[in-house]
Amino acid sequence: MSNEILFLEYPKCSTCKKAKKWLDEHDVSYTARHIVEDNPNVDELRAWHKRNGLPLKRFFNTSGMLYREMELSKKLPDMSEDEQYALLASNGMFVKRPLLVTDTTVIPGFKETTWEQALGLSNRN
Repeated sequence: MSNEILFLEYPKCSTCKKAKKWLDEHDVSYTARHIVEDNPNVDELRAWHKRNGLPLKRFFNTSGMLYREMELSKKLPDMSEDEQYALLASNGMFVKRPLLVTDTTVIPGFKETTWEQALGLSNRN
C-alpha cells in the first residue's frame, strides 16, 4: 500500500480549512487539490464511489448554492448514475468537500472520528 492521500478542498471553505489544519496537526502527509480548479473527472468519481460504497448522493454538496439553485434534490432521483457522474464532474462546486481519498477508502465531508479511523490514527494517542 502506497499510503498516498489526496485531499480535495475548496480553499475558501471553512470545513476544508478545519480539515486541513487537522491533517497538519496529526502529521498526515497528503497532496492537496483545488476541487474547482482541478475538479474530479467521471473516471475518478466512479472509482471513488465504488471504493467508499456509500450512495452516490453522498458525493453531492447538498448545502451548496448551485445544488439548491438547480433544485437537484428533486432531479437526482430521476437521473441515471452516468448522468450524476457527469454532473459532478462538470463543476467541482457540486462535489461534497473536503474529500479524503486514500488507497482503501474515500470520505466525503469531514468528521474527525471517521478520518481518524480511516487513517489509522485512533490508536496513536
